Amino acid sequence: MMMKRYSRYLLVLNFFFFLPIGLTSQESGLRLVAEPNVISLEVGGSTSLTVRVFDASGALVDVPIRYAAPRQAIRVRNGVVQAFSAGNFEIVATAALPAGVLGEIPILRIPVSISWPGINTINLNPSAPMLFVGTTLTHHPSAFHADGTRRPAPVFTWTTSDPTVASVDAYGAITGHSEGTVTLTASIEGASRETSHTVRSFPATELLIEGGSDEARTGDVLGFSATGLGPEGRIEDLPVTWAYTFIPDDSIRAPGSAAIMNEGSFVAEVPGRYTILALSGSLTSRKTVLVHGREIVQPIELQGQGAVRNSHTSDLWVFEGLDGKDYAITGTWSAAGWAYFWDVTDPTNMFATDSIQIDARTVNDVKAPPSGRYAALSREGASNRSNGVVILDMANPAHPIIASTFETHGVTGGVHNMFATEDYLFALAGGDKYVIIDIRDLYNPMYVSEYNHPNSRVHDVWVHDGIAYSSEWENGVVVVDVGNGKWGGTIEDPVFVTNIPYPVGATHAAFPYHQESTGKFYLFLGDEMSGGGNEPWAGLGSDNRPYNTDTAEGGVQGRMRGYLHIIDFTDPENPLDVARYEIPESGTHNLWIEDDVLYQAHYKGGLRVVDISGELMGNLAHQGREIAVYKPQDPGGFLSNQVSVWGAQPHKGHIFFSDMNSGLWAAKLSPRSRPIS
Repeated sequence: MMMKRYSRYLLVLNFFFFLPIGLTSQESGLRLVAEPNVISLEVGGSTSLTVRVFDASGALVDVPIRYAAPRQAIRVRNGVVQAFSAGNFEIVATAALPAGVLGEIPILRIPVSISWPGINTINLNPSAPMLFVGTTLTHHPSAFHADGTRRPAPVFTWTTSDPTVASVDAYGAITGHSEGTVTLTASIEGASRETSHTVRSFPATELLIEGGSDEARTGDVLGFSATGLGPEGRIEDLPVTWAYTFIPDDSIRAPGSAAIMNEGSFVAEVPGRYTILALSGSLTSRKTVLVHGREIVQPIELQGQGAVRNSHTSDLWVFEGLDGKDYAITGTWSAAGWAYFWDVTDPTNMFATDSIQIDARTVNDVKAPPSGRYAALSREGASNRSNGVVILDMANPAHPIIASTFETHGVTGGVHNMFATEDYLFALAGGDKYVIIDIRDLYNPMYVSEYNHPNSRVHDVWVHDGIAYSSEWENGVVVVDVGNGKWGGTIEDPVFVTNIPYPVGATHAAFPYHQESTGKFYLFLGDEMSGGGNEPWAGLGSDNRPYNTDTAEGGVQGRMRGYLHIIDFTDPENPLDVARYEIPESGTHNLWIEDDVLYQAHYKGGLRVVDISGELMGNLAHQGREIAVYKPQDPGGFLSNQVSVWGAQPHKGHIFFSDMNSGLWAAKLSPRSRPIS
C-alpha cells in the first residue's frame, strides 16, 4: 500500500505541473502564497523562500509544504533555494491537506531564473605552438568565473586583426594565408582574450606518417604521428590535420560513422580497410590499416535466482564470510526496511539464510568490508525521521545481529549510499556531504570527519587507495584525499584534490580503475536520469506499481536514460574525457570493473558485460566490445517480466546482480565457442 500511495502522489503532482501559476484547490479553499513569488539567482547563489498556506477566510493554516524542482538546477531545503545550473525553471510547492479536508492538493508554481556569473578568465589552449602558411591550428578554449568554477560549454566569438594574414572560423580554427603577425581574439559575454600568432613560410618539403599498425581490431586505439622534413631536417611542431578514408568489409552494407580520428589517435568501429591521412600545407602522407571485428562475444548462462517478488529490490553486496562460505546481502526499495541475507556458495542453489527489518522505508545500500567482519545497512524514510546507518556483527554471517546504529552529524537526514573499508565507513548524509565513521569497534562507532563540497549535492562515494571519489550530480566527480597523503589528506582531515564537473549534470556513480596493460587510470562516471527526456522512445513515463487486475493499471517499469562517461585521470591536473558506453532506450545505474571487464547494471537494458582492455576512445557499444547481455525476466516478479537491473558484482568466477523486480541473480560466462569451418 505504501508504494501505491506514493505513486498516486506522483501522478497528481505531474498533473499539476501544467496548471497556471497560483492556481489552487477550489474544494479545500486553501491557497499558497510565496515570498518571493519570483526568484532570480546566479549559479552558486542562494536566497530564502517562504511559502504560507491560507484558508478561504484568510487565516494561516499550519500544514507541511513539499517542494519539487529539477535536481540538476535547484535545491530547496530548510527555507533556502540554491542555484546550480543556468536556465529558466520552476519550483512546485504543494501543501498537505489538513485532516478531514477533501479536495485536490493545493499547488503553487514559483518561476526561477538562474544566470551564470560573469566570465573572469579565458584560456585559449592552442593545439600547436606555431602557424605556417597553408596550415591550420585549433584551440580548445575554457572560461572560468571569478570563483574559479568552469563555465560549461562556453560559446566564443572569434576574430583576427588581419584576415589576409590568417583567418579564423566560428570554432577557433585559425589558418595561415601569408607571412606576418596577427592578433587572435576570443570573446564571450563582454570578456575577451587576445593572443598573437606569427605566420611563417611553410618549411617542409616532405611529410612522414609514423606509428599505428598494419592490422587492428575494432575498438583498438592506434596512435599516429606526423613529422615534416625540410632542408634543415625534421620539423617537429608542424600543424597537422588528420582524416581517413574507409572501404567497408564485404559483410557491411551502407555503413554509417565508421571511425574516430582525434589528433593522431584513431579507433575503428566497424571492420574494413582504413587509410589514415595526415595533411599539412600542400603535403599529404598516408598509411593503410586493415581492421577486423573484435569477436569477443561469450555465452552467458543463468546459474540461479534468489527471488524477491513482494517488493522492489535495491543494491547487493557479495563477499566471503568469516566461516569461508560466500554470502550476499540485498536491500529493498520503498518496502518497510527489509534486508535479506543469502548463502551463495553454490550459485545454482542460492538460498536466504535470514532477514532483518529496520526502521526505514528504503534500505537503498548494503555494504561489507573485504574481511566480511561487519556489514552496514543504509536507512531512508525512518518513522521518527532519525535515519543513519545500522551496523551488523557478521561473526555468524548466515545470521547477523545488529551491533549498533549511527545517527549523528547529519546522517539522520537519510543515508542513500555508503562505502565500507576495514576500519571506516563512509556514509552520505542527506545528500549534502559524506561522514566518515570509525567502525573498528562495531558496538561503538565514532565520528571521525566529513567532507562537504560547496554548492553541491552528493549521491555516492567510492574510495580507492586513500582517495574518495564522490558523485555529485551537476558537479560531476569530486576527488578528495582521505588518507593517500599525496595531497596532505588524512582520514581525520580530508583534503580536496580536484573536481571534474560534467555538463550533463547527472553524475550518479563513479568507479576508479587502474588499467595495468596501459598504465592509465580511468574514472567511469555513470549518469542517472529519470524518464525518456526528449527521446522518441520516451513514452508516457514511469508507473512502478504492480499490475492491478481490477483497474488494468500498473505493471510498467519506469524509463531511465543516461550513459557511462570515461575519463582518463592518469594526470589528475589534466583529466581528459576520452570515451563513453552508451546504448539506446535504457540508462546506467551501478557498475563494477575487474580484470579489464566492465559489469554495468543498465536498468531496462539488463546486465551488460563489456571488454575495456587497452586504451579507450569513442563509444564502446559501437566497437564490438560487448561480451554478453543478460535481461532477467520473472513472470512472478513484483512487476511481471519487467527488467530493471540495479547493480552487478563479479565474485569467484560468477556474476551476481540484483533486479528491482525479481531479487538476486547469478550468471556465468561460458568459453567462446570455436567457429565451424
